[in-house]
Formats: sequence, structure tokens, C-alpha cells
Amino acid sequence: MTADAISPVPKVAPPREAPPAVAAMVRLIRDTWQLAEPYTPEISQFFYGMLFTLAPATRDFFPINMEVQRGRLVRALVHIVQMVDRPDDLVPFLRQLGRDHRKFGVQPRHYEAVGTALLAALKRHLGDAWTPRVERAWAEAYTIIARAMQEAAAADDCPPYWTATVAEHRRLSWDLALIRLEPDQPIPYRPGQYMSIEVPQRPRLWRYLSPANAPRPDGSLEFHVRAVDGGWVSRAIVSHTQSGDNWRIGPPLGRLAVNRESGRDVLMVAGGTGVAPLRAILDHLAQWGTNPKVTLFYGGPTRDDLYDLEQLRALASANPWLTVVPVVERGEGLPGCEQGTLADVVTRRGAWPGHDVLVSGSPAMIRATVSRMLVAGTALDQIRYDPFTID
Repeated sequence: MTADAISPVPKVAPPREAPPAVAAMVRLIRDTWQLAEPYTPEISQFFYGMLFTLAPATRDFFPINMEVQRGRLVRALVHIVQMVDRPDDLVPFLRQLGRDHRKFGVQPRHYEAVGTALLAALKRHLGDAWTPRVERAWAEAYTIIARAMQEAAAADDCPPYWTATVAEHRRLSWDLALIRLEPDQPIPYRPGQYMSIEVPQRPRLWRYLSPANAPRPDGSLEFHVRAVDGGWVSRAIVSHTQSGDNWRIGPPLGRLAVNRESGRDVLMVAGGTGVAPLRAILDHLAQWGTNPKVTLFYGGPTRDDLYDLEQLRALASANPWLTVVPVVERGEGLPGCEQGTLADVVTRRGAWPGHDVLVSGSPAMIRATVSRMLVAGTALDQIRYDPFTID
């Protein structure tokens, strides 16, 4: 299990009902992690040392420069462990994650080594708080996670990863680029899903990106990448990608989708390059003349952040079921634009009953928007988002 597993997006809703024994186990895990969290750097250092001793081959799963890795894997593991009492949310994600980790050549013995190293690192830094009961809780939770991932990996017949060639690299602004890839063979993804990618400029630093197009007959993929502050991969992609570069692409992940047969209208909320997976869904829906009504709020700090607005408006002009509402937080407005954060603007219109809601953007934007919508009365089961890291 590697550090691109999951972004630590804080939970925005209370856990689902769980059996009392599971709920007690998770409470124990959360309580002990509160004690351990201040020591995450030390726990991470001990964890990696123990992991590479128990399973030396796992060193090849990680980048040469471990400084960009410190803390990511431990925080990701803990975040997943704390979701064990939410099986409806966790199990589908773990199955996808297990399939995704085949790209590293992960074997069952590696899962065992990761679990042993994690427990050893926690035990070392929790001291007297690491009781037999605490150890059992962490071990049982990790076992549930590892089993689900391994079962999914064993059942998958697809390649562990695909290779693709960069056919086009175009700067849309100083910090934003469009990259078009031509895979060696078609990648079976659904519009709205995302994929882990590895670029030659940053070997072993896998990061998640969302295609901005529905599957095409020629199999090509279009990605929109913004250089993130401190983002090793995103900055390398924007500044240094060249035509002819070879990328590796992991299995598709995610659950953003529109059910055309549900009878429900759709609300989409996109921040910045988070518009890419929603654009792929719209691209797919445009194949039909009749669709649910879709309202897309597309926002960013300034007008310049709405890089795809004109293309989206062109799509809306040809498809009467689509309404695009631009949103800017500051600066000069533009025709049809609303002012404020996406969370502000979307909730001004109420709870959106009878709508399926898709939210895509940075972890902070997702957290703020979903939290405000829940307060405004939107039901949790209306809302979907994917908690992946942007870099």
C-alpha cells in the first residue's frame, strides 16, 4: 500500500451505523491516534526503516528521494483504518485500491510487512497507551483492509498498468497545461473516473489525474494539469513534459457518474481543474439528445482560474439540458457570473432536493462545499465525491 492511496480529506459526515464491536474498535483506534499524531514524522521514519528491513523489495515501490514521501503513507493508512466502521464507503474504494496496487508488483507478503511495520511504529511511540486491546483493534482493522485489497487484486484480469505516449503538450497559462496521450491499448475507464500516473521526470512518484474526455474511438486521453505549490509531479508535467514522453497509467478508480435512467436532475460543482472529470461526463452525455437537466457551477478565486469556461459554454449552447454558472471569489465579474465561494453560491439556492450531486476539486474545496450543503439540508446519500490527492 503506497502513499498515493488516498488524500486525507476530513470526513464531512458522521460514520454510518456499524456493529457495536466494530464501532468500539474504531473509537479505540481514533483515541490512540490522537495521542500518536503529534509524532507522525518519527512514526513515519521508524515505519519505513522497519518496512524496508522486513521486505527490502518494497524500497523499489517508492521514489529515490524519500523526503517527498515522509508521513504520506502513515497518514493514508490511518485515514483508511479509521473508516472501517463505514463499509459501504470503504469496501468499494479498497477493491479499486487493491487493483491499482498491482502496478507496483505488490504481493501478499508485502501487505503483512506493511501491517507489522505500522503496528511496530505505533507501539514504539505510544508507550503505555499501547495495550493488548489497542494492538488487537489496530491489527483487526488492518487485516480487514488488507484482505479486501488482496481479494480484489487476485480477481482482476486487466493489466496492472498501461503505457501511453504524449502526443501533445500545450500550455494554457503559465501554470496550466493540457496533455493529450495516446495509450498503446485502450484503457477501459468510465467518464468521471481518475487514474494514477507516473511520468519519466518523476519516477515512482505516482499521482492521480482525471481524464477530461469520455472514451474516444482512438483511445486518446486529455488531461488538464495545474502546477501546485510544492507539487513535484504537477510542476514537472506543466514545465517539462515533451511530445514523445512515455507515461505509465494505473487502473481507473472513482465513483463519479451520472445515471441517465434515474429520473433525477444533476448538480455538478467544480473547482479549477476539478472540472476535468465532470467535463468527461458531460462529453459522454452529449452523445444523447435527451438527458437529465444538469446545472454546473464552475468556480475559482478569479476569472483566470475558469480556463475551460468558453468550451463549457459552447457545449451548453448545443445541449439545452446543460446550464453552466461561472463563480468567482474575487475580482471583476463577467456576464452570468456569481460572486463568492462555490459553497456560498450553491447553498444560496437551497438543498437541491431531487438532484444527484457531484463535487470535484481540491480537498479543501470538497470539504467546504459538502459540509455547507449538508448544513443546508442536502442529504448525504445525494452527494458523491472522490477523495484523491491533487499532488
